Amino acid sequence: MTVLVLCAFGSGAAAQTVYKCTSDGKVSYGERPCAAGTTAVVPSPTPGDPAAAAARLARQKAVLEEVDKQEQVRLVRLEKEMRERLKMQRADAAARKKCEHLRLKQRWAREDQARTGGQAGQVLSLKARRQAEALAVECPG
Repeated sequence: MTVLVLCAFGSGAAAQTVYKCTSDGKVSYGERPCAAGTTAVVPSPTPGDPAAAAARLARQKAVLEEVDKQEQVRLVRLEKEMRERLKMQRADAAARKKCEHLRLKQRWAREDQARTGGQAGQVLSLKARRQAEALAVECPG
């Protein structure tokens, strides 16, 4: 903001005479009159109307505030999207972990069933079937 104020009101204080010199087809600008060649005085810019400068500054401040507000809204939206994405990633990771655990339990139940015969084999067969059903419900596909 200070820069805008200095630019708006400080231009008149820095006005100096500038000389345009042409020598050997080359143009140069300087603070002193030319030693040789063509000299032209470049007119200083006239200071603007203070009321117009103040109005311009007010408009620039309003635009800057609007841009800042829009940037804040954008940042809040981005942060919210990032939190939602992170939440979904965590939920996906938890679901994958649960599915892997169920697959492991089903595999162990089938291995136990294959090693055991008789009455215990039937119990383990039921357990393996239930593990397969639980896996199908929790982790389709």
